[in-house]
Amino acid sequence: MADHTVEISSKGIGVRVSALVVAGATLVVKGRFPRVASVHDEAWRETEIEDPKACLKQLKVGGPDHLRADIFTFTQRVPATWPKYEYPVEWDNVAAVPVATFDHWWTKQIDAKTRNMVRKAEKKGVEVREVPFDDTLVKGIAGLYNECPMRQGKPFWHYGKDLPTVRRENETFLNRSILIGAFLNGSMIGFAKLVRDGQGIQAGLMQIVSMIQHRDKAPTNALIAQAVRSCADRGIRYLLYANFGYGKKQRDSLSDFKERNGFQRIELPRYYIPLTLLGWTALRLGLHHPLAERIPESVLAKLRELRSAWYNRKFPSVTKAF
Repeated sequence: MADHTVEISSKGIGVRVSALVVAGATLVVKGRFPRVASVHDEAWRETEIEDPKACLKQLKVGGPDHLRADIFTFTQRVPATWPKYEYPVEWDNVAAVPVATFDHWWTKQIDAKTRNMVRKAEKKGVEVREVPFDDTLVKGIAGLYNECPMRQGKPFWHYGKDLPTVRRENETFLNRSILIGAFLNGSMIGFAKLVRDGQGIQAGLMQIVSMIQHRDKAPTNALIAQAVRSCADRGIRYLLYANFGYGKKQRDSLSDFKERNGFQRIELPRYYIPLTLLGWTALRLGLHHPLAERIPESVLAKLRELRSAWYNRKFPSVTKAF
């Protein structure tokens, strides 16, 4: 079994994490009870897991204690929405725009309000275009990151990063990336990064961020419009934007934004395969899910309100300014 370390980012802090390379997939093992092996950067791989049996075989062989797993999980990709394998399965989801042509998205998949937001960006002087990865782009991204320490009512985990860190974290998958910038008077006020799969079937929004001070100019809507155009021009059939829903969380402003911009909820099979007796037990008890997903949504909603109120008191000048 191959055993080496890969560097991943955890809330903006680069850490060395032990991983297994099996059948071309990098598997990371997390948790304590149970220990769950998953595919590192699964959403950005060129292909989905093509040989789960090989992964299972190697995981069952075992290795160093810190790399032993009780459960192995992986998911399928669009358009494969029906289970291929006879392993224990649960339903996951993605937010996806089925892409035909830009005109079809513009006239059939979004409403008049969203079209007006995209037009508004243009009228306000926002220029959106694909850009190369260079020093100018890195400086522009750093400017976006360091505009404000708070976003969506909580600390922004990209805030405070220096240029070398911004470069290192954004130069991943460049051979399969589409980089899009939104500019106002020559200055970057928004950025999006799409990563294509190896077959050119889907492209996922790895990152989309805009300046809060220019939100009245709708740069994020303009970035989404260009992302759809870029996919349509390349014959990419699906534009993905992470999950449509997370655990038991009810609809929020982000899921509403996705829906207004033509994203649909598509259900996908996610497999959870027990490797040990402990894994079987944890699976039956539902312990393979994060604690937050096991707490009632009514309680989580209240905790989010309390968190937001606490940050508003701790950073009053920031929340009032933005």
